[in-house]
Amino acid sequence: MSQMQAQVMEPSLVDRLPPVRGRLMLGTQLSSITWFRVGGPAEVMFRPEDTEDLACFLRECPAEIPVTPVGVGSNLLVRDGGVRGVVLRLGRAHADISVRGDEVHVGAAALDVNVALVCQEAGIAGLEFLRGVPGTIGGAVRMNAGSYGREMKDVLREAEVVDRAGNLYRLGPGDLGLAYRHSDLPPDSIVTRAILVGMPGERATIAARIAEITQMRATTQPVKSRTGGSTFANPTDPRAEGRKAWELIDAAGCRGFRMGGAQMSELHCNFLINDGNASAAEIEALGEEVRRRVREHSGVDLRWEIRRIGEAGGGQR
Repeated sequence: MSQMQAQVMEPSLVDRLPPVRGRLMLGTQLSSITWFRVGGPAEVMFRPEDTEDLACFLRECPAEIPVTPVGVGSNLLVRDGGVRGVVLRLGRAHADISVRGDEVHVGAAALDVNVALVCQEAGIAGLEFLRGVPGTIGGAVRMNAGSYGREMKDVLREAEVVDRAGNLYRLGPGDLGLAYRHSDLPPDSIVTRAILVGMPGERATIAARIAEITQMRATTQPVKSRTGGSTFANPTDPRAEGRKAWELIDAAGCRGFRMGGAQMSELHCNFLINDGNASAAEIEALGEEVRRRVREHSGVDLRWEIRRIGEAGGGQR
């Protein structure tokens, strides 16, 4: 164990964690996995061998030890002080994709874009929108992600979920309470698998739609920057008068607005960007200042779409 790891990980917590077949890693720097490339370490990172390993761990892990699931960090801001307790990340055992008739059976760690491409090869239409959703299927189910006119609740038939007590459930969209960029899943419940449903389609037509989405993303979003995707959800507040989040941000004069190494994108002003030198604190502070300015200008209180976890740096909690 390195000196840094020894400082991060308390022996008393190590002793309280149950044995696993997967991997327990100490002091993993979460900045290496988030698209923002910022944030402190995970006190413990757990990569389960399979769903049974995950369920057993959760069942035996003391309830007072926090467990925080993460995916590939595409829509995630980890604060500079890192994350206490156990950070859970699914791996290859949960990244499989198989087509069975009109159903697509997929592990929660599978990348959304890979699901879209597998469906293209199989001639399954209706899931092309996943090309425009960064991240994994597990995160997409959790937040009811969507793009270009469709969202997960339109294609989800069933999700397999393990709760904090290690119980396994199979839930439909109604059970999950899916709404615009929202589900009723508790923060420490983990989506492990999903069944999505499509329809027969022509491969060439599906490929053309995926290419169209790819091109639209490249021309309208800062896809090559260190960003976390859409920062704020589009508002449902009547005071927004049907305008999207980016329109409210633009109207409040925040396009290109900068604080330290963090900036609202000039290309798409609902995207926060790390110019390479930002801290998580600067990124979050910029987002909060944009929310304040939009609220002052239009009366609309924007809701964060980016998930923020962990503790502030400098020993703050």
